Amino acid sequence: MAEFDVDLAAARVAEQAARAGAEVSARLARSGPVVGKAESDGIEVQVAPGGLLTGVTIHRSALRHGSAVLADRIFELAQRATRRAGDRMYHALAPVVDREQLETLGYEPIPDDDPDADTYTYGR
Repeated sequence: MAEFDVDLAAARVAEQAARAGAEVSARLARSGPVVGKAESDGIEVQVAPGGLLTGVTIHRSALRHGSAVLADRIFELAQRATRRAGDRMYHALAPVVDREQLETLGYEPIPDDDPDADTYTYGR
C-alpha cells in the first residue's frame, strides 16, 4: 500500500487555496463592488451579496402609500436585489470557484427569463 504524505497534501491544498484567493481578489478588484439593485414605484434598494442593505432611496411619491405598504415594498425589493447580487457574485467568481461552493454560499445564477434578471451582464 502506498504511503500518503499528509504534509504534502496539505501544502498542495493551501497552495491551491492561495492561488484561487489571489485570482478572486484580482477579479473583484477589476470589477469594483458587487451589488444588487432593484427599484419600483419610487423606491430604490441596493444590497451587498448576502443581502446586507447598503442603500435605500424613497422618492416623495412613494410616501403616499403609507408605512405598511412602504415596508412591504422595501422588503420585496431587497429580496430581488439580493438575488441579483448573488447572480453577479456567481458570475464574477464562477471561473475561479466551483459551482457547488458558490451555491453553498448562496450565490446562484438567475435564468435570463426570470423576472429578477436584469439587463446588466456581470463578467459575461
